[in-house]
Amino acid sequence: MTGDALTLIGREGTQDTETLRTHAARLEDRGVVDAVHVATYAEEPVRELRGRLESIDADRTFVLPACIAHSHETIDAVPAALSYLDSEVRYCEPIGRSPTLTALIMERAANLVDSEGTTLVLIGLGSSSLPYHRQTAEYHAARIRERSNHADVVTCYLLQNPAVECARYNVHTERAVAVPLFLTRNGTTDERIPEKLELDRGGIALADPFGRDRRVTDAIHAEIERQRTLAGEEEDADGSLATFEGSPAGSRQPVATDGEGEYR
Repeated sequence: MTGDALTLIGREGTQDTETLRTHAARLEDRGVVDAVHVATYAEEPVRELRGRLESIDADRTFVLPACIAHSHETIDAVPAALSYLDSEVRYCEPIGRSPTLTALIMERAANLVDSEGTTLVLIGLGSSSLPYHRQTAEYHAARIRERSNHADVVTCYLLQNPAVECARYNVHTERAVAVPLFLTRNGTTDERIPEKLELDRGGIALADPFGRDRRVTDAIHAEIERQRTLAGEEEDADGSLATFEGSPAGSRQPVATDGEGEYR
């Protein structure tokens, strides 16, 4: 049995498995944990992840949903599947609001256009009922406004307003660059977003998603260390480590957000 393990959980068709394995290999090489696993599902996390999770032999398992922000699946179905892990479980937050990623977004944009006099468009998935993707996009937009000389920074979403297809009409500069807030390439980043932005009309350049950049690995690493710190604080407070069943995630809730979707 290993001491600490990390499991990255992604959805097939949404997250590129090879990209996740690249980050997993780096984390294992760094010695962040004793073992790193990648587990994916297509439709039903509880049923599809069972065998993979049951095979993990560890004293403590950090589980990180490989996405930018929480969705209904990551606050409900994925936590429900974690009962198949025979270990203490620390359910990690998605890495979308890592400050490390702000610099990556700015670099992605700078590789395509000069920031001066241009608009930066941040494209999130969005949700009609959950605030997490909007909060993530607005977090980075605010930081970039403070740190860059872009003429404007705007946000848009695939599943809520302001919509991606309206982004072009919210840009008031001659040039713009759009950065998708997605962890890996997929059909959405390669087909849907370019179509909705009408890239063939010119005036907007589209950057790649975060992909295999080492700062993504760094963000995952930082979230594991944050969870270790939280575990230590809980142990100091009551003399025993909190288990998954005793945490908010055990009742199918994200561990570091309250009922209004605000980060604590």
